[in-house]
Amino acid sequence: MHSIYVDIVTQTILEKYLSEEEFVANTLGITDEKWQLWKDGLTNLSPELNQKIVNLFSDYEWMVVQKVLRQTVIYPEKRTVAMEEYRKMKLKIAQEWLQHGFGSVELLPQDRQQNGQQWLHLKVTVAYGEWGFDDVLSFRVPAVLQKAITREPQALIEWMNERLEEI
Repeated sequence: MHSIYVDIVTQTILEKYLSEEEFVANTLGITDEKWQLWKDGLTNLSPELNQKIVNLFSDYEWMVVQKVLRQTVIYPEKRTVAMEEYRKMKLKIAQEWLQHGFGSVELLPQDRQQNGQQWLHLKVTVAYGEWGFDDVLSFRVPAVLQKAITREPQALIEWMNERLEEI
């Protein structure tokens, strides 16, 4: 289960930071060696560092991570597709929120390019009117889709669903 958790964390880091090394050095403030030992399951991180990892996710995304990890314990055959399941569930939930009029979509530009491409963060939110209790799902999408996003966010979510492995 630890390797699945590491896969989800690593992919999320790459979606939010320029590189894994940047996150490790600037956010966690640990050496690459200690990070690799943690990824290999050979050492633990302090509660403060673990919280910084958890902060990569919204509360709702963290819940989805926990559900995916639990599924891999109950159904060992899911271990090989856990990352795909995590992405698929985030998209499915966002689709449901938008189809039923619960969610709103916000575009957050990303300042830097990654892999030679400009990206946007698409944030789908269900607001409850109480500070700190909104449910949020975030996605990284190519900036070239910005016009399509502003016109029809549901179509974008469907486009993302079709290209799940690419995002």
